[in-house]
Amino acid sequence: MLGLATEVSTNVSGYCRLDDLACRAGVPYLDFTWINAPEVLEQVRKWQPDLLFVVGLSQLVGSELLKIPRLGCIGFHPTWLPQGRGRAPIAWLVLEGRHGAATFFLMDESTDAGPILAQTPFFVSDNDYASDVIAKMEDAIDRALDEWLPRLFAGEWNPVVQNDVEATFYGKRAPEDGLIDWLLPAKTIYALIRAASRPHPGAYTYVDDHKLIIWRAEPESNLHFRGVPGRLLFEDKDRGWLVQTGDGLLWLQEYEFIPGGGGLPKLRVGLRLGYAPQEEIFVLRQRLHVLERRLESIESILKLTDERVRKNNEDFGDCYTP
Repeated sequence: MLGLATEVSTNVSGYCRLDDLACRAGVPYLDFTWINAPEVLEQVRKWQPDLLFVVGLSQLVGSELLKIPRLGCIGFHPTWLPQGRGRAPIAWLVLEGRHGAATFFLMDESTDAGPILAQTPFFVSDNDYASDVIAKMEDAIDRALDEWLPRLFAGEWNPVVQNDVEATFYGKRAPEDGLIDWLLPAKTIYALIRAASRPHPGAYTYVDDHKLIIWRAEPESNLHFRGVPGRLLFEDKDRGWLVQTGDGLLWLQEYEFIPGGGGLPKLRVGLRLGYAPQEEIFVLRQRLHVLERRLESIESILKLTDERVRKNNEDFGDCYTP
């Protein structure tokens, strides 16, 4: 068994070590920092595997390692391939409200494009968070393996080639993609909050100099309330804070401040979340003008000081006789 080393796991969502599991199962184990390192290739060759399962790895498996197992390397992807190839599939499934599938496929040097060996669907609802989709995916993995592995052990080997014409692709998502634009509709913001929620870094906004992560929210469709997008309208002890969006209302149910400068602010009715760019630019320009005037004053003082020093040096020079 190969396991990603702890020191390179910082940005891996849901990371867990596998050495204890391997030890309990009596399976040889090797930590790695790079899957294609010479020592990894050498160890896998010594093991002489029929199959090598590659699951949850953010590194690309090179051609040399792909060729070592007798039957091949088996990859996993939680979408209904060939649709949804690529990066951050869990977040994209939530954002799009698209159903997924526990898909095991024969890996090649392309991305999620190899022939399919097993594919079991799971359903994503309009209210699922990333953690909910992960739980459904894990259940689908169990069902897929329970159905496929007995056939594999019985000698069945029938990879089905993907139809590349039907392929769609997901691009990389980064923590900064969780920034909330309160001018967007409540439905869009709600999807972003669910997609970016745990174990992902979280959707966020700003309050003064602090980042505010919104972990959970709930749409409001019955209250007839209208406010400025991003402003907190009122608080309910059971439901949280009601905020106006560009179209519709949201309850902010679970949130967390990330400390910035100074003490943590308190949410209050009328507070506007996020930054208003034109207002911020105006304030910054005013501060810039103040700094420019102060700089001019400092430069004038320095110039006057230089002139006095020069004159004193000249006077001293006239009086000095070697």
